[in-house]
Amino acid sequence: MSKLVINGFDEFASFLGKEIGVSDYHQITQEQINKFAEATIDHQWIHTDPERCKTESQYGTTIAHGYLTLSLLPYLWEQIVEFKNVKMMVNYGIESLKFNQPVKVNQKVRLRCSLSSIKDLRGITKTEMKAMLEVEGERKTAFEATVVFLYHFN
Repeated sequence: MSKLVINGFDEFASFLGKEIGVSDYHQITQEQINKFAEATIDHQWIHTDPERCKTESQYGTTIAHGYLTLSLLPYLWEQIVEFKNVKMMVNYGIESLKFNQPVKVNQKVRLRCSLSSIKDLRGITKTEMKAMLEVEGERKTAFEATVVFLYHFN
């Protein structure tokens, strides 16, 4: 898959109301889940205890932390678009976020994004992106969110 290259505001704005792209799939491993649990001090057994999950969880296996899946957004977004002439990009916020279903260990996820809004705020580009984390082989997304980025183009 080749990345979309965006050189400035006008090119970016041409995607208003359109899908920008889809990332490659990324597999969620137990090692990644465990490292996230360590980093966030969230060791709930549904994430970190595969043996207990086999007998006590409705999923039969561990699941990724919802915020782990959300934290993949920048990594997956970089697979979709390469920005030229940008001094800085800032994750500005999330206007809405809904976790629709858990991601089980070893499932693969990918990001699908479209541009909902773009504004020039005195030289700073503010975008609102519809971001959906798809789970391979599943109808429902893992999450849907409106994420807000600020781009400081040269």
